[in-house]
Amino acid sequence: MTGARPPGRVEQHIARRLERGAVHFTLIDPDKSPGEKAAGIARGAVDLGSDAILLGGSTGISRDGMGAAARAIRGAVDVPVIIFPEGPGSLTPDADAVLFMSLLNSRNLDLVIRAHARAAPAVRAMHLEPIPLGYLVIAPGMRVGEVGQVDPVPRDDLEGASGYALAAELLGMHLVYLEAGSGAPEPVPAPMVRAVRDALTVPLIVGGGIRSGADARALLDAGAQILVTGTVTEEQGLGGGFREILEEVRRHRG
Repeated sequence: MTGARPPGRVEQHIARRLERGAVHFTLIDPDKSPGEKAAGIARGAVDLGSDAILLGGSTGISRDGMGAAARAIRGAVDVPVIIFPEGPGSLTPDADAVLFMSLLNSRNLDLVIRAHARAAPAVRAMHLEPIPLGYLVIAPGMRVGEVGQVDPVPRDDLEGASGYALAAELLGMHLVYLEAGSGAPEPVPAPMVRAVRDALTVPLIVGGGIRSGADARALLDAGAQILVTGTVTEEQGLGGGFREILEEVRRHRG
């Protein structure tokens, strides 16, 4: 009988970065920022201190589009390129890893486990490093809540969010992700982040609605270990808001 799967190269990279404190992932949508445009955003983000690039965001991203963006980014930066999948059709061997994530509070079993069963052979055949992750949508949820057919966790339900997160850890997932939704008017509430962090021993990711240094500071002070930002770069580029967020991430490093 074999033991648990040891962490791969990308997970080891993340773990090393976490040892020094807060970590930042830049989310790039290949549909909105294809190919070389994606590479330019990635280069600027990494120069400012981002630790990895996530590729995803839209529904219906083609394998060709994902592959072209992944190749361009890998040629431009030396941090991992990780697929943030919306389905098996968006997988490409040109990335380093994939968030193998279960949408914990979806009513659609496809997004909890069935799509994973279809995608697993492709993940292995493409030699993508799978990173097991529990993905939990917090109100308002925005488009991901609609597409994912979720029952969003209410923003004041700290016990509910903590229960989902701990269940994901006990099921063997290596990361937990609290998602307010792309374009959310506000990030996940700091008290919820604190409650979930207190329940977990695996790293906690928080994304959605993070637009400023103040947003980032509140989440990091509450216990978020990895921040994901995407909308701020789509709306403002690598401008003031993004730079403020990265400055807060740097302040929360040892």
